[in-house]
Amino acid sequence: MKGFMYILKCFNDLYYTGSTINLEKRVVQHNAGEGSNFTKKHLPVKLVYFEEFQRIDEAFYREKQIQGWSRKKKEALINGESNLLHTLSECKNESHFKNK
Repeated sequence: MKGFMYILKCFNDLYYTGSTINLEKRVVQHNAGEGSNFTKKHLPVKLVYFEEFQRIDEAFYREKQIQGWSRKKKEALINGESNLLHTLSECKNESHFKNK
């Protein structure tokens, strides 16, 4: 069964990342206050990004991966700036760890 990982932008510019088997229906549910507790408090929401997968478990795995990303990294993904993703993942304290 196909799955989708998606990112919603809330009215107050916060992002929500989720996964589903029916993307259109899920976005409608979120905007009706029937999605998650988070989006219910930040309505309305707008779909700004999604990826399609062959299986829902792959979409769920991707959802969990992206949930751990910084806002800047999510925005690079949304804006199609894949060249920035690696840079935004680097540890800023790398030299600190090399000395230990």
